Amino acid sequence: MRDVSRKPTTLRTARAVTSVTMSPSTADQVRAGQGPKGDPLPVARVAGIMAAKDTARLIPFCHPVRLDHVAIEFQVGADRVDIACTAVAVERTGVEMEALAGAMVAALTVYDMLKPIDQELVIGEARLEMKRGGKSDFADDAAGKVRGAVVVVSDSTAAGTRRDESGPAIAARMADAGVQVQGITVLPDDPDVVERELRRLIKAGVHLVFTSGGTGLGPRDKTVEAARRVIEREAPGISEAMRVHGFLRTPRAALSRGVAGMSGRTLIVTLPGSTRGVQESLDAVWPALLHVFPMARGGGHPPA
Repeated sequence: MRDVSRKPTTLRTARAVTSVTMSPSTADQVRAGQGPKGDPLPVARVAGIMAAKDTARLIPFCHPVRLDHVAIEFQVGADRVDIACTAVAVERTGVEMEALAGAMVAALTVYDMLKPIDQELVIGEARLEMKRGGKSDFADDAAGKVRGAVVVVSDSTAAGTRRDESGPAIAARMADAGVQVQGITVLPDDPDVVERELRRLIKAGVHLVFTSGGTGLGPRDKTVEAARRVIEREAPGISEAMRVHGFLRTPRAALSRGVAGMSGRTLIVTLPGSTRGVQESLDAVWPALLHVFPMARGGGHPPA
């Protein structure tokens, strides 16, 4: 199975559709709630819901998910029954397979209950009609319009005695989302130096600045103080989400003092100095925080 332990838990929704084609006389019986084995639609509804809930047992590499809602809908036409399955869950992975399994088993049940009277039944193609809740929801929020930069704050890295891996990890994550990465700067743990660099990046028109390091409780950890001198409007939800996500993996995440906020149209986010801390922090909010930028340009929220 694919490891999804790093992904945040979000609301996931998917809708799949299929159909069963039949003779007009068979469709009339379905419409009347009749059939050789009884009314097929209520039975197919229950079967589809059960299949959606049991998808992980039917499909080997599907993750078990706790479904919060499953709905099976039917539309009886002149010579067909159209079937739709909607699945909803608050989970780390999507529910597309649950929706598809529900729709297909409902169709198979309709087929089974009508086959004694109709030898020409045909199950149509199954397709995913809609899905929401994954990182693809934010795929267009960067789209080459966002310029980003990384500031690594570390005495030892600046002195050349420590190799930093957190900065390249941040830059790679931004580049993968279409952010134009302007570069990685390495600075010592000096809040005045960090403040000047942040102001320089803002003046240069950089939209997104991630810092790495200096968010802890050590005597030289002063990145948060430097960022607060520059930030005009804090966005506490970003840092809160990162701490909660990290705390579920290690209690040490609670020791981070990281902050985030806007200065003009530039978003500044302070991250821990460890590569693992950076990855887990970004897992919590990336790429969702890219929605800041269409909002900063005057755009609204996406439709629910």
